[in-house]
Amino acid sequence: MTVEQKGKSLKEVQDIISIAIKKVEGNKENDLCKYLPMDSGGYMHHFTLRKMKHKDPGQLGTLIEKFIIRSDHPAVVTPKRRAPRGSRKRRDNIAFSRSQLERMLQIARLAGDKEMISILSPRKSLPIIKRELISSIRHNRIEQELWNCYLDCINADNVALSEN
Repeated sequence: MTVEQKGKSLKEVQDIISIAIKKVEGNKENDLCKYLPMDSGGYMHHFTLRKMKHKDPGQLGTLIEKFIIRSDHPAVVTPKRRAPRGSRKRRDNIAFSRSQLERMLQIARLAGDKEMISILSPRKSLPIIKRELISSIRHNRIEQELWNCYLDCINADNVALSEN
């Protein structure tokens, strides 16, 4: 059953699809996709098959005839190579437990390394820092690290406001 590409209507393509489904022993028209190769590599996506069925039934009918109906043994097309899941994740970041971070923060404090202290210190919101700063002043304690965090938050907020 071969029909010229120009003369294929939707009804004829549906007949071709039903014949092809029986030949590949499938249940639905999506089962035909893995037998239809694409120019970009891999096999046809089921959305593309559905779109071609209505927009270009002649070409779809020709593809199905060529790769499934006329073929003695329709071959499954190998899928297109895709990037593995999680391939974009950065693997060079080291994840530390809370206790390890606290030990490293303590070592940085003992060494007096202010940059490392600021990097390793947990990020707090401005209201929390204000509360802790006021509490330390009430208890007559001076915490330079807390004051630096406050200044960093204020500067970050000012930069954010100036960008908008």
